[in-house]
Amino acid sequence: MNLITLSIAIPALISLILAFIAFWLPALNPDSEKLSPYECGFDPLGSARLPFSLRFFLVAILFLLFDLEIALLLPLPWGDQLSSPLITTLWASIIIILLTLGLVYEWLQGGLEWAE
Repeated sequence: MNLITLSIAIPALISLILAFIAFWLPALNPDSEKLSPYECGFDPLGSARLPFSLRFFLVAILFLLFDLEIALLLPLPWGDQLSSPLITTLWASIIIILLTLGLVYEWLQGGLEWAE
């Protein structure tokens, strides 16, 4: 065997042996705590239907909505290289105005209020 084949075969063999050990060794000692699903610190055996504040859900949806709309502004630096940067500025202004109007609407509807 030449040196290159040997330098590839030995690490591959060691990797296979370690993967085999890592796959079969934990199966010998199953632990009920490790086999239970991870629930972010909550008891996984409790009820899955706990009361949940709708405010958190609404704020999360608003965040996703505005975050996705802000992603529309990411190509702006490349838009300045176009032949007419005025169109880029116009579209950016329209997007920012729409975002501002959406924020004002949610504010007036009480979507951003925590206490009632």
